Amino acid sequence: MQLSILELKVPPVVQLLLLFVLMWFLSISIPVFSFVIPANWQLSLTFTCLGLALSISGVITFRLASTTVDPRCPEEVSTIVKSGVYKWSRNPMYLGFLSILLGWALYLANVSAFICLPLFVLYMNRFQIQPEEKAMSTRFGDEYLLYMNSVRRWI
Repeated sequence: MQLSILELKVPPVVQLLLLFVLMWFLSISIPVFSFVIPANWQLSLTFTCLGLALSISGVITFRLASTTVDPRCPEEVSTIVKSGVYKWSRNPMYLGFLSILLGWALYLANVSAFICLPLFVLYMNRFQIQPEEKAMSTRFGDEYLLYMNSVRRWI
């Protein structure tokens, strides 16, 4: 099976929801991996709110720039967004999703939930971000390459 068929196919929100369910399923299936985190719901809420703020800020910035928010269609991008949260991260929406998942892992307090976090990053890098970067580099050339060299992929 050729892995490239997964590139830009699954909407990131669906990926977030699938991993959310997987983390929950693993945590209830392997209770021996559970542990106590003092004030876990406060930590969870903090990271979840931070993630929501990052993701929503990214969407609003894209909307203000009048460009597509759908990452599965990089050919529809009308401009390189470099303002707002995009000054610090090329992927603040995905960083927000990771923060939401971290909040969920903290709430679940189970090792298996935390193991899912690097899987999310690896999947996003390979099947979402790299194809997006390739498409953006093709569409915008040196301007996008300069942006890539001046702003980090995640943080």
